[in-house]
Amino acid sequence: MANDIRVCEKCKHTRLKSIIPKIQKMAPDADIKVGCKSYCGPCGKRAFIYVNGRYVSAPTEDEVLEKAKPFIKG
Repeated sequence: MANDIRVCEKCKHTRLKSIIPKIQKMAPDADIKVGCKSYCGPCGKRAFIYVNGRYVSAPTEDEVLEKAKPFIKG
């Protein structure tokens, strides 16, 4: 079963050019969708990604990816 991962292109704490390759390395089967997630309050303050039905946030891009690892289906 593929992982459903979503990233907001407007998030000020992540860069698509760097986060997407990191996600692909972490979850090669991931279905990565880019677009607004209507999560603008937290998105303006912290990095976040949506992983398999869960919002995961952290102060930085690398920290959010680390926190997302337990939610990746393996």
